[in-house]
Amino acid sequence: MFDASQVVLMGDPRVTGIAVADDGSGLVPAPPAVGLHGRKADPAGVFRLMRRPVADRLGTAAASLPDGIHLCLVEAYRPPERQELYFTTYRDKLRAADPTHDDETLNRLASRFVAPPAFAPHVAGAAVDVTLVDNAGVELDLGCPVDANPEVSGGTCYTHHPGVTGHAGAHRKVLIEAMTAAGFVNYPTEWWHWSHGDRYWAFVTGRDVAVHGPMHSGA
Repeated sequence: MFDASQVVLMGDPRVTGIAVADDGSGLVPAPPAVGLHGRKADPAGVFRLMRRPVADRLGTAAASLPDGIHLCLVEAYRPPERQELYFTTYRDKLRAADPTHDDETLNRLASRFVAPPAFAPHVAGAAVDVTLVDNAGVELDLGCPVDANPEVSGGTCYTHHPGVTGHAGAHRKVLIEAMTAAGFVNYPTEWWHWSHGDRYWAFVTGRDVAVHGPMHSGA
C-alpha cells in the first residue's frame, strides 16, 4: 500500500551524507530527440543543459517510447540562486499556512517538493523534469501538472499515488518504464523528476558516492 510517510526525502541525512567524487563531465544541451517545454525556458537556454551522461540516458529513454508518445523536457540544470529562491519561497508558503512549524519541520516539508539547495540534483546538472506529449506536442494526462506540489495536487504528484488511474496511470507507467530502463531514479514525491549520478541516485542504487555534485553553468 502507498504510504507517503515512508518516502526518503532529499534532505534526509542518509542522502545528504553521501560523498561526491565528481566525474568532471560538463553540461551539454538536451538531445535532439527530446522536445523542449517553454514554461521554464530562459533566454540563454540554461534550462536545457545537463551532464553529458544524463543527456545520453535521456536520449535512450526518448528512443524507447511507444509510437505517438514523446519525451518533453521542462527543466534540467538549475543555477544555485534559482534553487535557493524556489526552496525559500515554498518554505515561506508552508510557514504562512502553519506558523507553528519550527525550522526543522519546515525544511523537511519543503524538501518533499524542492530539494535543499546544497544537495539539489538540478544544481548538479544531474536531474531532469520531464513529461510526455503526443505527435502534436500536446501534453498527455499524467494525473497532475508538472510542479503541482502535494498541497495543490492532493498528493497525486507522488509517483505511485493510488488515485492516478486510467489513461493518466498508463502514461505514468510508460514514463517510469522508459526512464528506469535508461538508468534514472525517480524522486517519489514528483512523478516528473528523474536523476542520474547525484546523491539521491547514489542512495537509491546503493552506491557509496555520487558522481555529479553542484556546479555552475560555466563549469
